[in-house]
Parts: sequence; structure tokens; C-alpha cells
Amino acid sequence: MKKKIAVARLSIISNSALIVLKLTVGIISGSVSIISESIHSTIDLLASLIAFFSVKISGTPPDKEHPYGHGKYENISGVIEGLLIFVAAIWIIIEAVDRFIHPKPVEAIGLGFIIMVIASAVNFFVSRKLYKVAKDTDSVALEADALHLKTDVYTALGVAAGLLIMLITKIHLFDPLLAIIMALLILKESYVLLKNAFSPLLDTSLPDEEVKLITSIINEENVEFHHLRTRKSGDSRFVDFHIELPEKTSLKDAHEKCDEIENSIKNKLDNIEITIHTETLEGDDGK
Repeated sequence: MKKKIAVARLSIISNSALIVLKLTVGIISGSVSIISESIHSTIDLLASLIAFFSVKISGTPPDKEHPYGHGKYENISGVIEGLLIFVAAIWIIIEAVDRFIHPKPVEAIGLGFIIMVIASAVNFFVSRKLYKVAKDTDSVALEADALHLKTDVYTALGVAAGLLIMLITKIHLFDPLLAIIMALLILKESYVLLKNAFSPLLDTSLPDEEVKLITSIINEENVEFHHLRTRKSGDSRFVDFHIELPEKTSLKDAHEKCDEIENSIKNKLDNIEITIHTETLEGDDGK
């Protein structure tokens, strides 16, 4: 939990610094692509704040009102972040189209180029750190935050390349064109994020590879099973199924068999809650 909170805090600090840099240079230069980048970073800051608080809340233990824990707070934050990104992309497109209709010269192009390269480098290292912790902790919120910053890496490099082209060619229409290209990339990011964050809210099953792993482990225990159900909440997995045991199986033996299956699954998958229902195997007296 401490690792998740620390890396979420790092994202907040880096985004705050980049917003100041990009917005300052954007205003000085009058570049809509740089200003759109500052808007993107502002959305990323909001996303980082949402991720920070959702990670803190999702890590709190289950309580009377939330017996399955608070993991879905991360999914909710991911949905909110995706919607924020979508709104930002639409705003950028509107501003870029207006700049096409009412073109304006871009000033201080060299300074803008330097700031975009710095922003790209910062986001590259922070996003890598976020992705690593997100993978280690299976955090949807941190993964969403990392995805934002990863997109920022490409968009900042794209703006830097466009500014360099403008510096050489003096063709300033590249500025709104780059802004539109960035907006389209951001829209794609929004779709991926919304899809990944929203699915667990509908209690969709675990990924196929995890379901196959669970199935193979149960089969290795040489028991008949059915009604296998799985779902995910934040980084927590939930699995329940029915197993069939011989009619004369004692309660102690049934309990031990369930423990064996649970331990085998927990050795392969982290943060998993397992509920096993035992039933009598019809036509089998246990002999």
C-alpha cells in the first residue's frame, strides 16, 4: 500500500511541475499545441489526484457496508479519468479547428521545443515507475495514471517534432494540425481506459488465462466441479464454485480437500478470495 501511495504522489508532483512549464511557454509562444499539452497535463493531474485518493480508499479493509472490500473505488476512478480525458480531447479539437480558421503566428518556438523534450523525458520515467508498481500491485488506478503519462510522452514528442518543423519551414499551420493529431491519440487512450476500468464494475469474469489456470488447478485435485464463477474488484479476485465429493466423506476430509484446492490456487494468483460449495457425488458411496 505504501508503495502505491508513494508512486501516486510522485505522479502528482511531476504533473504539477509540467503544467506550470507548459502553460507558461504556451502563453508566451501562443502555440495551441503547447497549450493543449498543458491542458492534457492538467487532466493528468486531476487523474493523479483521483488515483491517489482511490488507492488509499481501496486499500482499506472490508467493513459492514463493504464486505467485499473497497477495490472498485479504483475502477470508478478509472472511469472518471477516462471521461476527463475524453472532454480534454474534444476541447483540443475545438481550439485547433478555430486556429485553422483564424491562424496566428507561433513565437518562442525554440523554447517550446526544449520544454516539450523535457516534459517527454519526465513523463517517460514517471510512467515506467507507475507501470511497474501497477503491475506489482495489480492496481487499475495506477495503470490508468501510467497510461495517461505514456500518452503524454508521445504527444510531447509529437509537439516537439512539429515545433522543429515550424522552426525550419516557417509554416505555422503545423501547430493546429499537431493538436488535432494529439487529440485523436487522447481519444483512443480514453476508449481503452474506459473499457478496462468499466468492465469490472459489471462483474465481468477474470481474464481467460486466469480462469483456465483455476480450472486446471481444480482438475489436478481430481474432483468434479461446476458453477465456476469469477469476478474482480480493484486488485482483488473473487472465485466460487461447487465440488462433488463421495457421499461418505467426513466433514474433516471435505474441509481439508477444500483447503488443498484453495492453497493451490492462492499459490498461483494473488489477492484472491475463494468460496467452495461441497456437494455429494451421486451414486458414489466413497468405497
